[in-house]
Amino acid sequence: MDPHTWTTVADVVAGACLLGGSFLALAAGVGVLRFPDLLARMHAATKPQTLGLVLVLAGLALRIRSAPAVWALVLVAILQMVTAPVAAHLVGRAGYRTGKVPSETLVVDELTADVQRAEEERRGRAGAGPDDLGVSGS
Repeated sequence: MDPHTWTTVADVVAGACLLGGSFLALAAGVGVLRFPDLLARMHAATKPQTLGLVLVLAGLALRIRSAPAVWALVLVAILQMVTAPVAAHLVGRAGYRTGKVPSETLVVDELTADVQRAEEERRGRAGAGPDDLGVSGS
């Protein structure tokens, strides 16, 4: 194949990636507006949004074809894929601890025992004196 054909193929694939990523980002926005509870909204905000951003960045990389710009786009994609799950996890835990997650919507509830254990430990420390906590008086 000649270089002109490869350029055309890369442009078509880039356009498909840009359209697919844009659609996923739109679907994520609609999901955040339409879903009823925190966990469903959090899922809609992280999963399709992350894949949508990666597709947009891939399309942009195919269109730009400049090594420094492509490496910057790869860095953005990696950072997004690392931070989005962590942020979603923290939002979910905060929502659970503040009572924004209805327990009847959970199929498996693994966090209740951990939260109760942490509260008992906190209460135990609150009633303990300085010697019980390993703090010396001098």
